[in-house]
Amino acid sequence: MNKTDFIIQDIISKIYQRCFKDNKLPTQREMAKQYNVSRFTIQKVVDQLFQMGVVDVIQGSGIFIQEKIIKNPLVFNSLTKSPYTKIDSKVLDFHRRSATKEETMIFQMDSDVWEFTRARFVDYKLEQVEKSCLPVRLFPDLTVDHARKSIQDYVESQGYKISYYLTQYIPSVVTKEDAELLLCKKGTPAMKIQNRGFLRNGQVYEISEILAIDYSVSYIRPFDRERHSQRLK
Repeated sequence: MNKTDFIIQDIISKIYQRCFKDNKLPTQREMAKQYNVSRFTIQKVVDQLFQMGVVDVIQGSGIFIQEKIIKNPLVFNSLTKSPYTKIDSKVLDFHRRSATKEETMIFQMDSDVWEFTRARFVDYKLEQVEKSCLPVRLFPDLTVDHARKSIQDYVESQGYKISYYLTQYIPSVVTKEDAELLLCKKGTPAMKIQNRGFLRNGQVYEISEILAIDYSVSYIRPFDRERHSQRLK
């Protein structure tokens, strides 16, 4: 773990330990001294914490913890903790086709689907290859340009409201085809991440599968005492 990631995780840990008075972090100068790093490193840490929704930075007042993160699960990885300005996508394939029986069941509608594959880059480094499907009936005007940018922004621009995601992580290995895209050897350990995106009305609007190498994810969730007691029975 590099120094920046260590400091981020240490600060998040201390937030949940209620170590910071008045929900306010120390100044950047104080944190640089505490962790024995440069102000530049601390600035990167604060920027990432802000992008993750952990803190608010108020010029002239300080760095304040967002209280909502104490009550809700916090999940972050290399993409979600990076600002959108540092994330880029290259569409490798985009086409319309008939939905499979499984996709018809998931979307609960008889509709063609848009299928596209895109490579996701962070700071020009290839991080993931993602394959997604969206129903044509909900998004008849989806284009390659929409696929290259934020799908969430596009979906909400169509008048829909995104509610939540169902995500599954599956250990995998890189196939020969994917190895060419990810610039690695066939058989390299990887993480397969399967997502279903839901709208507020319960409609599934997207299914996707991501293949990532050198992948890590961190999450903090409240302890569910009632659920823990039920599992003991």
